[in-house]
Amino acid sequence: MRVCVIGTGYVGLVTGVCLAHIGHDVICVDNNEEKVKLMKSGQSPIYEPGLSELMKSNMDSGRLTFTADLSAGVAHGEILFIAVGTPALPTGESDTRYVEAVARGIGANLTTGYKVIVNKSTVPIGSGDWVRMIVLDGVAERQKEQGKSSTDIEAEFDVVSNPEFLREGSAIFDTFNPDRIVLGSNSDRALKMMQQLYTPIVERKYADDASLPPVPIVMTDLSSAEMVKYAANSFLATKISFINEIANICDRVGADVTQVANGIGLDSRIGSKFLRAGIGWGGSCFPKDVSALIHTADDYNYEAQLLKAAVEVNNRQRLMAIEKLQQVLKILKGKTVGLLGLTFKPDTDDLRDAPALIIIDQLNRLGAKIKAYDPIISQTGMRHGLSNVIVETDPELLADGCDALVLITEWKQFQNLDYSKMAKSMHSAILIDGRNFLDRKAVEAAGFQYVGMGR
Repeated sequence: MRVCVIGTGYVGLVTGVCLAHIGHDVICVDNNEEKVKLMKSGQSPIYEPGLSELMKSNMDSGRLTFTADLSAGVAHGEILFIAVGTPALPTGESDTRYVEAVARGIGANLTTGYKVIVNKSTVPIGSGDWVRMIVLDGVAERQKEQGKSSTDIEAEFDVVSNPEFLREGSAIFDTFNPDRIVLGSNSDRALKMMQQLYTPIVERKYADDASLPPVPIVMTDLSSAEMVKYAANSFLATKISFINEIANICDRVGADVTQVANGIGLDSRIGSKFLRAGIGWGGSCFPKDVSALIHTADDYNYEAQLLKAAVEVNNRQRLMAIEKLQQVLKILKGKTVGLLGLTFKPDTDDLRDAPALIIIDQLNRLGAKIKAYDPIISQTGMRHGLSNVIVETDPELLADGCDALVLITEWKQFQNLDYSKMAKSMHSAILIDGRNFLDRKAVEAAGFQYVGMGR
């Protein structure tokens, strides 16, 4: 099928590359010409394991191209994905101006022939009908310029909500091995085209385990599909906040939250995922989606108290690393603290709403000297939000002269560092494991005083 993906951020680029890989003819559109030039040269503008290689192979096959020309993309695609950003505004609501601009642009370039317009961006509930209205406005504006009346509308299209559930760091795996595919529309024709688009994925032709049953397709109305995305992320965020709340109680009563999480996670009604206590959630999805759902509830005169509590617990949890440093070092002024990891999760270069940034702000306020090492950030030279941080090029340089280390991000390679050598180069060998990620006995055998979360 012919596909156009508008927006080559995290979701758009991964979606476009993966759809090309399963056999579709894909054009990715972005209005940033420098970015388009970079992608045309075969370079990915984002870090995601395996993405660059997949992108290059599908460009070589001719199934994947890039352009800054929206009209060319609209003309090409039978299915048009809107995959632009919807960042959070200070009020907590989503900023939909980029979606609006794309929808209007699609309308201005629609001619004859049926199109399916897909909301892949995470948009406020009710946006499906709003996008349809904006597209029609774009069509009407074009026709007015051409001297045609509103009764001469040529465009034929339907809108589908198709929320994404990609995890940064494993987005390609998630695309080819989804738990479900959600399609929201009132049009049988549009839903059939979307099912055809995803058939290779539904039939697990590109899955790690092809013996599994077909991927479930959940077909709903537009608003319900939009709600599925918000509800899923809000539930997972609340689950993390819950186990962090339990961890803080464990700290006070002498229990070990890792054992508690194992005990409750074996209950099939609860499950073991998202029960690792730590310094809280961050990134581009959870904070934005939870805030947006709270804002939506407020718009409809309902106070989402549970979601607000989840956010409050998460905000407080980021400061637990500071509290634990103060417990072992007492005064932080004049001390040197090393951060192991900076990104909000491993296998990404994303610092958006990363807990590390809040911890850095607090350490600066308290007069500590801050060093950091991150496997990706240390290589890329990214310094946004890190102006007062000495970013080292390897973990041993990080440890040298530190009074304590704090594990911020659970990068796999952090489990295999030479902690014995690192401990010997520190003023005081203290390690705060902000993710309960390391082997406590091994770290202590290396000479560290180990401090976990809720342990």
